Amino acid sequence: MNRFSIGFICSRKVLSFVVLLCVGPIWVPLQAQRPNIIYIMVDDLGYADLSCYGQKEYQTPHLDKLAAQGMKFMNAYAAAPVCTPSRAAFMTGRYPARVPVGLIEPLEGSARDTMIGLTPSYPSVATRLQENGYETLLVGKWHLGSPPEFSPSRNGFNYFFGFKAGAVDYVSHKSYQSRRRDLFENERLVVTEGYMTDILQAKAIELIKQPHNKPFFLSLMFSAPHWPWQAPGAEAYPDSLSFVAGGSPATYAAMMKSLDNAVGAIMQALDEQNLSTNTVVIFTSDNGGERFSDMGIYKGGKMQLWEGGIRVPAFVRWPEKIRAGSTTNQVAITMDWTATILSLAGRKLATNPSLDGIDLTPFMAGNSGEVSRTLYWRLFQRTQHKALRKGNWKYIQDEKGVAYLFDLTTDPGERTNLREKQVGVFEELQAMYAKWETTVLKPVPLR
Repeated sequence: MNRFSIGFICSRKVLSFVVLLCVGPIWVPLQAQRPNIIYIMVDDLGYADLSCYGQKEYQTPHLDKLAAQGMKFMNAYAAAPVCTPSRAAFMTGRYPARVPVGLIEPLEGSARDTMIGLTPSYPSVATRLQENGYETLLVGKWHLGSPPEFSPSRNGFNYFFGFKAGAVDYVSHKSYQSRRRDLFENERLVVTEGYMTDILQAKAIELIKQPHNKPFFLSLMFSAPHWPWQAPGAEAYPDSLSFVAGGSPATYAAMMKSLDNAVGAIMQALDEQNLSTNTVVIFTSDNGGERFSDMGIYKGGKMQLWEGGIRVPAFVRWPEKIRAGSTTNQVAITMDWTATILSLAGRKLATNPSLDGIDLTPFMAGNSGEVSRTLYWRLFQRTQHKALRKGNWKYIQDEKGVAYLFDLTTDPGERTNLREKQVGVFEELQAMYAKWETTVLKPVPLR
């Protein structure tokens, strides 16, 4: 063997070593990738409704597995304690009170409500991703306007399959508002048979399995475990019966099992299509739970700004990029997922209008320590609450106008009002909240 051959072999070994360093599972900036993105938002999930967040009465093995494969957020919040404002926050990346449709808590199909919805004047995450070369898909609940001018297709989605109301019968697919069928493919009414959670699962898998010549963004909005309380195999609700009637802990557990199985089947489909490695999966809820939900140690629930109404489970999986089994106490909120998704897609974060969320990718990659946040909430049309979290301090004013101050580090259950003992902190947060309210839209009376 001559010196040239030896040199060539050595060079190849060095080159191979360099290539391995470049492509191996090392921590690189997450923004350098252009992955597929699946954002799963479920409906009215209590903080402790998953066994990986403390549920003891039933198990959610598929969701537990998904959480264990990535990073679990222990201090994640919804932008609102009710559907429409929270979904407006995700779609726009802005506080609900900055968007007209976000002032409706929630849309309920009244004559006034039919004149309000999300419009391109407030660019959606789908619009921005579409402009950045993504295929944009929405499966499930919309609840941001029923008329065609407010449809998903007008707001950046290439494809929509789902329903527009706040809730539908899981069996008949009728809207709780109109008692008419509310299942659409784009703008075409669809008549099909089956349990709603299963139908959304099947459609998501169908879309995943389709050929894709560009990265895709799938916004998967399950209706579960929102009422009506119907387990698989149940009868449709008669039109004379309120959708909030009935139910039991056993029914709720069966609905959760169905949801858990659906997510498990979708994750299996990603594996079978060899898409898991280059697909980011984000899971969270639109707000806290109600009636049969378990909020764990947290006070209150849906339609309230106590922690139980806005604390939600949240976790992210991206194999080889996010360390499996990791957790973070970083405070996060709905709008952060918008900013994070845009960052993952390589989209420069918007400045006109600016986003209210932050990019969470540095925390997901383990490249940043936790940062203190200041977050705001307002609920006006029903339970009139105001709330602010700054660092570990929580300011809240309830429906009676009584104001509280809590240290969430030592009192996450909001039991001990420190207003009189920490007057300086209380007055600072109260003033901050009043100033913030001058920067957002004025609330709209219920009627």
